[in-house]
Amino acid sequence: MRRFNYKARDSKTGKAVKGAIQAENEMSAGKLLLEQGYVPDSIIEEDTNGWIGKIKTRISAKDRIVFTRQFATLIGAGLPLSNALRTLSEQTESKGMKMVIDEVLSQVEAGKSLHEACSKHPDVFNQVYLSLIQAGESSGTLDLALKRLADQQEKDESMISKIRGAMVYPGIILFVIIAVVVFMMVMVVPQVANLYADMDKELPTATQVLVAISNFVVNQWYIILIFLGVFVWIFIQFRKTETGIRWIASFKLHVPIFKNLFLRLYNARFARTMQMLLSTGVSLLDSMDMAGEAANNVVFFEQIKMAEEKVQGGKPLSTSLKDKLYIMPLVPQMSSIGEESGKIDEMLGKAAQVYEDELDEQIAAISTMIEPVLMVIMALLIGFIVLAVLMPIYSLVSSIG
Repeated sequence: MRRFNYKARDSKTGKAVKGAIQAENEMSAGKLLLEQGYVPDSIIEEDTNGWIGKIKTRISAKDRIVFTRQFATLIGAGLPLSNALRTLSEQTESKGMKMVIDEVLSQVEAGKSLHEACSKHPDVFNQVYLSLIQAGESSGTLDLALKRLADQQEKDESMISKIRGAMVYPGIILFVIIAVVVFMMVMVVPQVANLYADMDKELPTATQVLVAISNFVVNQWYIILIFLGVFVWIFIQFRKTETGIRWIASFKLHVPIFKNLFLRLYNARFARTMQMLLSTGVSLLDSMDMAGEAANNVVFFEQIKMAEEKVQGGKPLSTSLKDKLYIMPLVPQMSSIGEESGKIDEMLGKAAQVYEDELDEQIAAISTMIEPVLMVIMALLIGFIVLAVLMPIYSLVSSIG
C-alpha cells in the first residue's frame, strides 16, 4: 500500500478538504475518495524515502492529551470516526501530531479499526491506550474510553509536572553555586595567587590547594570538558542497556529523600491505570500487566508480575499484592474492600487519589528541604574560598606583630 496526500471537495456541500489516504495506486486512491463522497482535485504520492519521511515524529504529552480530549468530545457529539479524525487533523497545531492523525485516518478509511490504525504508532499510543480504545470500540463506548484516557493522561502529566516544577528553584540555586565557584576560581583566585607570589613564605595548605585547583581550571579547562563529555556519553549509553535501565529503576526506589516520592508515584500510576482498565472491561490479568508496565519502572513491574502469577494461580488480588516490597499498604487494603463490595476499580481509584494527594505534600516538603541544604553547601564552599584567600594575610600580620 502506498500513501497519497489529497485535496478534494465534498460532493454534497462543496467544502474543501485535504488529508492522506492509502491505496495501491493513484487511480485506486481516487476511487476511494469518490466512494467516500469527495471529488478529488489533486492526489500526490507522499515521499516516504526523502528526508521528510525520515524525520522521527516527536509528540509531546500535551499534544496527545489535547488530541484525546478533543477526540472524545467529537465522538461523543455523534461525528463519524473518519470525520472526527479529519477535523482533528485540520485543527491541530502540532505538525508531528497531524502526521500521526493523517496516518490513522488513512488506515481507518482503508477499512482498519481505530485500534489497528493507532497500533502502527507505538511511540505515541502505548499498550494501555490501545487496549482502552479496543475495549471502547467493542462495547460501543469509545467516547467514554477516550475521556478516561484523557483524564488519566492529565493526572499523570500533572504529577510529573509538579515534580519537575519542585526541582526548578533548587536547580537554579545549584547553577548559581557552580557559577560563583567557577567565577572565583577563574577570575579571583589567579589574581590573589599573583599577589602572594612575591611573598617569600610558604602559603597555608588550604591556599595551596585552592591555587592548584584554580591553575588546573584555568590552564587545563579542556580536559574538564572532555571528561564531562565522555562521562555524559557513557552514562547515556549505559542507561540504554538492560543493566542500566534496571540500575536506574532500582536507584529511584532506594535513593534517600526521594525514594518515598517515587514509591507513591509508581503506586498511584498503577492503581489509577488499574481503575481505568478494569472499569472499561479489560480482564484483571491483562490490567495488572499493563498497569505495572505503565508505572514505568522495571523493578516495580517485576513485583507486579510476581503478584500476577499468584492471581493466575487462583489467589485474590489483595492477597497477591500484600507484603510486596514496593507495593504500598493501601493498594492491597483497598483491593480487599473492592473485592468484598464488587467495586474493585472504584476502590483502586480512591487509593490512587490518596497517593496523589500525599505526593503533592511530599513534593512541597522536599522542595522546601532542599533549598536550605543547597544554601548551606554554597555558604561552605564560598567560606572555604574566602578563608583560603585571607589566611596568608592573617599569617603575614601575625608574623609582623
